[in-house]
Amino acid sequence: MFEVYCSKFGSKNGACLNQNYFMATITKFEDLEIWQMARAQSNDFIALVEETALAKDFELRNQMNASAGSVMDCIAEGFERSGNAEFKNFLIIAKGSNGEFRSQLYRGLDRKYIVKEKFDVLYNKNVLLGNKIMSFINYLQQSPFKGQTRRIKESSITSNQEPRTSNS
Repeated sequence: MFEVYCSKFGSKNGACLNQNYFMATITKFEDLEIWQMARAQSNDFIALVEETALAKDFELRNQMNASAGSVMDCIAEGFERSGNAEFKNFLIIAKGSNGEFRSQLYRGLDRKYIVKEKFDVLYNKNVLLGNKIMSFINYLQQSPFKGQTRRIKESSITSNQEPRTSNS
């Protein structure tokens, strides 16, 4: 669970200008705008495969599928870790995968799988997603909330322990 604060005066490039204004508590990664955008990017890629000869370039298709999927998966995994530091690290990886996907879009353009107009649309969406991921990373670095930490006491971990009954 992450509490997201933002300015009532708006934002600049997706970054909060004043973090004293409470906006929302996000309890599941599916509610994150960056995850939703990453999912849309992945779906845009699937449509591209269905509409073009990219479907027959197995190596590039598989690489693009992996990088597009990695963006959304890293956002989800980082969120589920419940700590800002780990979440930030996973967002950094997601941002890298997003850049990888953008580079692969160029390869698709150069190989004539993607027409320039479609490339421009996908490119602009990708850059916007990358900017929003970076803004969220910056927010987590500045946030006074550090998220939940998971501490497991050694005494609570036992192997092959039988459940206790009222008679034992």
